[in-house]
Amino acid sequence: MEYAIKSGSPEKQRSACLVAGVHESRKLTPAARALDNASDRFLSNLLRRGDMDGKVGQSLLLHNVPGIFADRLLLVGCGKQADLDDRKYRKIIANSVKQVKQTGATEAASFLPGLEVKGRTFHWKIQNAVHFIDQELYQFKEFKSKTIEPKKSLRKITLMLPSRRELLQCESALSRGIALAEGVKLTRDLANRPANACTPVHLADQAVELGKQFPAVDVNVLDEDEMKDLGMNSLLSVSQGSALPAKLIVFRYQGAGDDDKPVVLVGKGVTFDTGGISIKPSSAMDEMKFDMCGAASVFGAVAAVAGMGLPVNLVGLTPAVENMPSGTATKPGDIFTSMSGQTIEVLNTDAEGRLILCDALTYSEQFEPAAVIDIATLTGACVVALGKHATGLLSNHDPLAAELLKAGEIAGDRAWQLPLWEEYEKQLESPFADMANIGGREAGTITAACFLSKFTRKFHWAHLDIAGTAWVSGKNKCATGRPVPLLVQYLTRHCEK
Repeated sequence: MEYAIKSGSPEKQRSACLVAGVHESRKLTPAARALDNASDRFLSNLLRRGDMDGKVGQSLLLHNVPGIFADRLLLVGCGKQADLDDRKYRKIIANSVKQVKQTGATEAASFLPGLEVKGRTFHWKIQNAVHFIDQELYQFKEFKSKTIEPKKSLRKITLMLPSRRELLQCESALSRGIALAEGVKLTRDLANRPANACTPVHLADQAVELGKQFPAVDVNVLDEDEMKDLGMNSLLSVSQGSALPAKLIVFRYQGAGDDDKPVVLVGKGVTFDTGGISIKPSSAMDEMKFDMCGAASVFGAVAAVAGMGLPVNLVGLTPAVENMPSGTATKPGDIFTSMSGQTIEVLNTDAEGRLILCDALTYSEQFEPAAVIDIATLTGACVVALGKHATGLLSNHDPLAAELLKAGEIAGDRAWQLPLWEEYEKQLESPFADMANIGGREAGTITAACFLSKFTRKFHWAHLDIAGTAWVSGKNKCATGRPVPLLVQYLTRHCEK
């Protein structure tokens, strides 16, 4: 999709399809009002007859409207003007592009960024309009043998501004929106690939390609021998049942000065999770290809940050493994010494994500980070607690947690903080090792984070459990690209401090 921004009078725009908004009770937005005046109240007369009320989700496609140059005019319902917030704006943008796509128009000019959204600037509206449009148009057809493309498909959208004075600030908003959209798309593409294609080796290869695409991103891939030399026995315990070797992918993006401490992102990269010897039920096990969405989100965040050229130092770590049952697989009750020197009794081999993350977290100490954020599809308990709407957030540093929560609100990619109290750590006690890798049924999301917290004593750390938000299940299963918008917004605010 090609994106552009410009300003100009609505009635003078030569476009295959103009898009303008109507609020509830048939109240015209400024762009729609200008079109109404140019058409000698053609729109007002239609709305007065009851063709459209202006509720969110409504739309009305008009042809040959008098007094305007565009071939088509799409009126989109925007709800009550006083209630227009981030989430309604997203629905309005998504509905508009869905309707435009059905018209057969190859390009469109949208005046919807001119809507007044509570507390949001034109910069926010432009950047997020691009992201929302891309999300709505996303399709994954990599493995379709036959794809039928429409003769005419939507190829370009111009986002219209009320006047020229907004153009300068919104040029950067457009470029950032495109970079964010491409980062989210990369995350979704990686996660949607089947596990026989997206292996740990494939992720390593894709990381190398990302480094070629962005010269500011340095990529290093550690193999199993190198990880063994570092003492990453916990991580390697997960991959030992697989015929495919584990990889530890390290991204380094230097956008700020040498004295600026980096933010480290650590993403869980289990390219397929059978559960190992503690094997999962067969129902919906195909969706365990999504168990590497944490790693995919690190790829997407690195790509977006590099595409934006943000003045921040960023390290991305993605331990990539496959969790399989075999004669060499870890058995329940096995004990391993992690890179930190702490020993772990593996009571359940299906609680493997924390076993690869703990060594990656220890590895991150060498970067002397300003903050470390891990992202993982870690616990089904988080889905039970928060559903598909909010990412679970736990942290050993309240200011970091507050920044992530705020970033999620701004990005429309919300998280919810859960407690990380010492009382929960008792559930991880083991009679044979320093800790067990599970803490029982109660508070599963919290005890998983408590386990990880034992490897984060030397830095400010936050854990994002995206088990409920990283993908949509069922017939229309698909990766969502979350929490890339949250991470990019956090990094944007971080470098503005």
